[in-house]
Amino acid sequence: MAVLKFRAYYEDDDSVYRDIVIKHTQTFADLHLAILKAYEFDTKFQATFYRSNDNWQRGREITLAKYDKEYKAPPLIMAETPIGSEIKDPNQKFIYAYDFTKGWTFLVELINVSKDESPKINYPSTMRVEGIGPAQYGTKSLLGDKFVDIEEKYDLSAGAEGFGREGDSDTEPEDAEDSDDSEETEDEAFGDAEGGKEEEY
Repeated sequence: MAVLKFRAYYEDDDSVYRDIVIKHTQTFADLHLAILKAYEFDTKFQATFYRSNDNWQRGREITLAKYDKEYKAPPLIMAETPIGSEIKDPNQKFIYAYDFTKGWTFLVELINVSKDESPKINYPSTMRVEGIGPAQYGTKSLLGDKFVDIEEKYDLSAGAEGFGREGDSDTEPEDAEDSDDSEETEDEAFGDAEGGKEEEY
């Protein structure tokens, strides 16, 4: 049984890629899930492969499902199409598109074919990770060996609430009869709160 090794490049940066090994009898649905797992994406959205060539042109589609759109040729369905049936070239290329609204695109190239199947590997499997992959939602930064979402690391909403509490404490009048002082304090506090809000992002 042949084991195929594909390199899936992130289209916007070819220094970012994932090497995936998969059996030639497994389907494009398996490869689809393997790419998403390798890049830490979820599986909620539409997806399709395109047959391609050395110029990375888009040919016939191998799609997750038949979508309501115009096709140049009837598409193949991922779950019904073994990967081996579409390997026509030693360096066979495919374009993988995910989440058509966001337009995530990966360039997938066959880089090795082996007859040796390892009993220790659960195919498909990610064998190599190079570069910081794109964040499907938000922004990623590198902290040690783990990716951390900045939005989760820094809770900006807590700061906004803090500004509000500070404003509230400043506007408490110490003497109900001293209306001029309390009005001035409220204006200053309102100005401070506005300044704080402008710093939020």
